Amino acid sequence: MSNKYQAYAEYKDSEIEWLGEIPKNWHLTKVAWNFKAEKGKNGQLLTKEYCGLNLGPYPVYSGQTESSGIMGHINSFEFDSGNEGVLFSTTVGAKAMHLSQLRGKFSLSQNCMIIIPKSINFYTRFSYYHFQPLFTYERGLIPEHMQASFRVEDLYQYIIALPPYDEQQKIANFLDHETAKIDTLIEKQQQLIKLLKEKRQAVISHAVTKGLNPNAPMRDSGVEWLGEVPEHWEIRRINLLFSESSIRASTEVELDYPVLSVSIHHGISDKELNSEELDRKVQRSEDKSLYKVVHENYLAYNMMRAWQGGFGASTLSGLVSPAYVVCQPRTLLNSFYFELVLRTQNAVIELKRYSRGITDFRLRLYWDEFRIICVPVPPSNEIGEILESISKINSTYDNLVVVAERQIKLLQERRTALISAAVTGKIDLRNWQVANKENKEAAL
Repeated sequence: MSNKYQAYAEYKDSEIEWLGEIPKNWHLTKVAWNFKAEKGKNGQLLTKEYCGLNLGPYPVYSGQTESSGIMGHINSFEFDSGNEGVLFSTTVGAKAMHLSQLRGKFSLSQNCMIIIPKSINFYTRFSYYHFQPLFTYERGLIPEHMQASFRVEDLYQYIIALPPYDEQQKIANFLDHETAKIDTLIEKQQQLIKLLKEKRQAVISHAVTKGLNPNAPMRDSGVEWLGEVPEHWEIRRINLLFSESSIRASTEVELDYPVLSVSIHHGISDKELNSEELDRKVQRSEDKSLYKVVHENYLAYNMMRAWQGGFGASTLSGLVSPAYVVCQPRTLLNSFYFELVLRTQNAVIELKRYSRGITDFRLRLYWDEFRIICVPVPPSNEIGEILESISKINSTYDNLVVVAERQIKLLQERRTALISAAVTGKIDLRNWQVANKENKEAAL
């Protein structure tokens, strides 16, 4: 921690590993004596689909949702915290325990718990910060591949440090102020990443639908979602470029192919899914003869995710779920180009229009509808130039995103270290106050 912060004059050994030495005037206490914890009650009911069908004003928090933790808003609630602060804790895979302070009416999925101060000795905002290094420490004791699980009865046994109440307020005020500044910087980097991704997609979309030559003569494509295209490009229906293939794995070689998936973000996978991914991403069957065969340059899409851009051009021979549509190329053109075309924003809108289902959760794009959709077809050599240009574009934007993500990681580490130092008494904040310059700026 920076030398700008002073340590306490005297310390004592807490004999608690995650706390280490604590200020001499702080004392140790057990969670059970100061907090009441309760897990979410309707975890099996509270799914994304349920939230979509029961819209309302009350948030549902889930450990399977990153950032805000909000899975959706529904028309009922389980908990009402009133005006008191409530701690929400959960874990996602190998990530550290996530904490947020909640107020008002809400529900929790089964993998979440609320931790409510019941002792007047704890200032709510301080306790919110105080649990963070504890959970991070406990998460570190669990192997990376295992799901962290904090039972209520185990939580009650943890020992925590209790400063005088006025010190708790000072520490909480300091952390509110400092973490807000760090969070603002993180948000700016996140916005930068978002803008970079949007810019990248816009550049790629323009390249695959308008070409690379800004001076090329243009003509009306006759397809509403495409608009104008270069004059020398063709417009063809999908069924003139691909035919549906329903071939299932049957030979010994085919049955040994890797099982692949199609992501709405990254296209078709280029390696076999592991057991966990199989359970989560595809309807797994021990009988590989049920899976469809794809080969290099085949196009495949998830019928239920096509309207979200769930297309992929395969770079190898493999197997995909029976729920996927496999498109065998009729030409020697690079199918990756058509994957990129079908991922453009306008194409996704068109694909949704042709999909069938009563709600977004039920939409499916069948081959009979997909086959009649029209796409642009540049000359083969131009497709190669476009894909080469896009490869360079991706490399440039990937590097910019990596720099921004590295900055976010450093800021998050700084935030974590600051919180840990403050709530375990490694820095003395009893005399802390907002700098005069900041006070003047806030008054303007």
